Amino acid sequence: MSWLLLLSYFLGGAFLANAVPHFVSGMMGRPFQSPFAKPPGHGLSSSSVNVLWGFFNIVVGYVLVFRVGEFDLKNTGDVIACGAGVLLIALFSARHFGHHHGGNQPGSP
Repeated sequence: MSWLLLLSYFLGGAFLANAVPHFVSGMMGRPFQSPFAKPPGHGLSSSSVNVLWGFFNIVVGYVLVFRVGEFDLKNTGDVIACGAGVLLIALFSARHFGHHHGGNQPGSP
């Protein structure tokens, strides 16, 4: 298996996971951080911007996972690559948003 295919599945998993908070926050009518927020990295974007950003992430994730190569749910390597992308972006987001929005409780890492 080509490492480029595994990289595509890894990045596709990250895009698909990143779509969830943006799309859900937008559908709930809640502002949320996006790359278009002002100030960048700290401000919030409107719910409409987040729906559009979440949908864009879904499209890119779909292309990277299902239109590049032959992704197979029965192929452990394919699933691990995609799952690692999901897990990495989820852990990064939890840490990032926990620090910026006071999500960490006293005594937690």
